[in-house]
Amino acid sequence: MSLGAIGVSGIVALLVLLLIRIPVAFAMFLVGFLGLWIVDGWNTATGLLASETFTLASMPELVVIPLFILMGNVASATGMSRQLYDAAYAMIGHVRGGLASATIIGCGGFAALSGSSVASALTMGKVSLQEMERFDYDPRLSTGSVAAGGTLGILIPPSTGFVIYAILTEQSIGRLFMAGILPGLLLLAMFVLTVLLICTLRPAYGPRGPRTTWHEKRRALVGALPILALVVVTIGGIYRGFFSPEEAAGVGAGLAVLYGVATRRLTLAELRDAVRDSVVTTATVMLILIAAHLLNPFLALTHVTESVGNLLAALDLNVLGTLLFILAVYLVLGCFLEGFAMLVLTLPIFFPVVLELGIDPIWFGVLVVLTLEMGLISPPVGINVFIVKSVAAAVPLGQIFRGVLPFWLAMILALAVLIAFPQISLFLPDTMFD
Repeated sequence: MSLGAIGVSGIVALLVLLLIRIPVAFAMFLVGFLGLWIVDGWNTATGLLASETFTLASMPELVVIPLFILMGNVASATGMSRQLYDAAYAMIGHVRGGLASATIIGCGGFAALSGSSVASALTMGKVSLQEMERFDYDPRLSTGSVAAGGTLGILIPPSTGFVIYAILTEQSIGRLFMAGILPGLLLLAMFVLTVLLICTLRPAYGPRGPRTTWHEKRRALVGALPILALVVVTIGGIYRGFFSPEEAAGVGAGLAVLYGVATRRLTLAELRDAVRDSVVTTATVMLILIAAHLLNPFLALTHVTESVGNLLAALDLNVLGTLLFILAVYLVLGCFLEGFAMLVLTLPIFFPVVLELGIDPIWFGVLVVLTLEMGLISPPVGINVFIVKSVAAAVPLGQIFRGVLPFWLAMILALAVLIAFPQISLFLPDTMFD
């Protein structure tokens, strides 16, 4: 069997393993390790396993993952997510669809603490779905706003998706974090406008909530100040050059714990649970990265990467056409594969093509992460939809998918805007202090 045939067989085997629900890390590890063994021998396979595991475990950049995850877990345990929602609710809850818009704003704020789409959807779902049900919101709007708002967690920094992208492509984590801010705010604004449009066309979908007094608004905003301060210190510190991403993660996690202790909202048991959850999530990400660093050499040795590059060249597309083709592949794969799986599978294939075409890798990273977000609410996988279903058990899954459709279309529009105006993504990275 030729090397090319072995490479294609490995890709097919990997897709089969993923389709039968083998965990991503184990599927990639099996294909990568066994593929290297077949192509270049046992010594190469075991040698790469040992060296790549040690190299990844020694990378200081990866410390941002457990620390930012810990910051998000502690923020959730101390009720910061509720404070964010209450502040948004007090300001706009009285307008049509205001509770759904407040949920999306709360998701965006919590995303800046956790960097996790799943955590954002789960946490804000627990906070807001019962409230929207109490005011007779249409289940499609209430669940759709939570599922879509949760996707902001992978775009607004600190984003685990950007960290994985940075490690796989050797890009700056700090620059990628900065690149996600304005696109994240753009997408948040589009989601809110989507809610307003839905409630204008279908007023019964999002009835008005109670009007709050100025005193209640001020009290809610004051309650959200610690969260805003935490975001400004960590993300603002990276932008101004006061902290590296690793230092900012440590400062953020430490401040979150101190806030919980000072306000007596964080018990020892809750801190232990937050640390345990952070370790479990970090271990999952590390396993995926180790498996990816076994799979990538296998793809290179079997010339799969080179063949795909030649195929794209044979299509004779211009730069924009090639970029749109790559993003279309991500959109299709997002219907079937989990986001991290897509990153580790496709970046070794597409990223060399992107560099050869002169496409800015930071801008490309934002576009890729946005397409990953779309996969989080695309059927049949749509992991955020299933997360919301676990909270809103009485709402049929089909209704939730119909509810996210307007937001999915808003994401397509946001993607088009970011393609047309790359500077939206590149302005902050290009002006940040080193």
